[in-house]
Amino acid sequence: MHNRTSLAFLGIALLNNATYGFSLPPAAWIRSTSTKNSILPTTSTTQMNHIHTIHPLTVARGGAISSQRSGDNQHDLNLTAGKAVTSAWGTFGVAYILIKAIRRVLPIALEPFKGGVALNNFELGAYILTCIWFAYVEGYKGFQLKFSPLVVARSFTLTPSSPIHHLLLAPLYSMGLFHATKKRMIVSWSVSIGVAAIVAAVKRLPYPWRNIVDAGVVIGLSWGTISMLGGYIISLVTGIAPIDVDPALPEK
Repeated sequence: MHNRTSLAFLGIALLNNATYGFSLPPAAWIRSTSTKNSILPTTSTTQMNHIHTIHPLTVARGGAISSQRSGDNQHDLNLTAGKAVTSAWGTFGVAYILIKAIRRVLPIALEPFKGGVALNNFELGAYILTCIWFAYVEGYKGFQLKFSPLVVARSFTLTPSSPIHHLLLAPLYSMGLFHATKKRMIVSWSVSIGVAAIVAAVKRLPYPWRNIVDAGVVIGLSWGTISMLGGYIISLVTGIAPIDVDPALPEK
C-alpha cells in the first residue's frame, strides 16, 4: 500500500513537471526572440502616437475589434425639462407595472415561510435554484441586457411635442408595443401575450410549486425594475442615452 501511494505521488509530480515544461517557451526560442527584438529598428514616441492617431482601435461588445472610438456610439440626449418629464413618465410607468406585479405575487412566494406547509429539503432546493435561475435568465439577461435599456432609450425619444397618444400611453410606447419597427412590435406583443399565458398556467400549479415559480418571478421582476430605474437615472444624470441600444423607431 505504501509503495502504491509513493508511486502515485511520483506520477503526479512527473506529470506536473511535464506540464510545467510544456508551458514554457524553449530556450532557443527565447534567445532568437531577444535577438530579433534587438535587430528591429526603434520607433520614436512621436511615430507611435501618429500610428495610434491614424488607427484608433476599440473593443466592441462581444470582444470584436472596431475601428470606431467608443465615444462614437454615445448619443447626447439634449435634455430639457419637458423631455425629462416625458421620459420619466415612460420609464417609471413601466416600473410601476412591474412593481404592481411584484406586490401581487410576493405574498404567494413567501407563503411557505409564513404559515404555509413547510418545504422539505428537495422543495427548498428547488426554491433556491428557481430564484437563481430567474435572477440570471429573466433579471440579468432578459431585463438588464435587453428590455430595460430598450425602455430607457425609447422613453428618451419622447418630447412634449410628441403625438398626444404617445405621451398618454408613454409606458406602452416605451415597451415597444406601438410606433416601433415591425420586428420590435412582434417581439413585444409576443412576449406580453406569452407572459400572460404563463401566468395563467402557473396559477394552476399545486402548492408549493406555484409558490416556488412565483418566488423566481419576484426575483426576476425586482432585478428588472432596479436595472430599469438605475439605467434611467444614469442617462438622466449623464445626459447620454444607453450605449449601443436601438430604440427601434419606425422609418419615417
